[in-house]
Amino acid sequence: MTDAWRVLTAGDYGRALELSRAAQALAPAGTSALIQATAQEGRALARLGEVRETYAAVERVQQMSAAVALPERPKEHHYQYDPAKALAYTATTLAWLGDSGAEPYAREVIARLSPSDDVQKWPRRVASANIDLALVLLADGRLDEACEAARLAMLSGRVVPSNHWRALEIVNAAESRTLPEAADLREAYEGMKTLSNPAG
Repeated sequence: MTDAWRVLTAGDYGRALELSRAAQALAPAGTSALIQATAQEGRALARLGEVRETYAAVERVQQMSAAVALPERPKEHHYQYDPAKALAYTATTLAWLGDSGAEPYAREVIARLSPSDDVQKWPRRVASANIDLALVLLADGRLDEACEAARLAMLSGRVVPSNHWRALEIVNAAESRTLPEAADLREAYEGMKTLSNPAG
């Protein structure tokens, strides 16, 4: 599963698809490992533009995660799948597919998990959900809202380095459209990278 995510973030979507399907073949039924591997398949399919197969993977993840009991500390266990994680996964996968249906999922993650308006207190899932929301809003032409969601995510300090490429997609989109917010987004992105790697 980790290998599938690594090659996915490197842009090798076909290999990520192969690895995720191989992991599913090995994972025991009803386990978080099986759900995670299925989720990685859905993400890879979304990046490859395989619409029907992506929706099928999303549906399987939702069904399997609904049958899993909530862990005692869902936010603290990276490899334990739970319904809240499935919600965030759905937002990301649909956003990558360019489906406006990602918006309510992203907004629900934000509403459920935001402890306050202080972005630096956000859990990582909230930062990621704001990136998903920004992608959907960009595709929908709601540019001001999109740029603000992305800016807040980057300023939160909660976007992990393995997700920086997702934030960069929004920055690049803003720059390619010569949006007035592009310079602020680039500054927020560079600041985020510096905080993550102060020696770099």
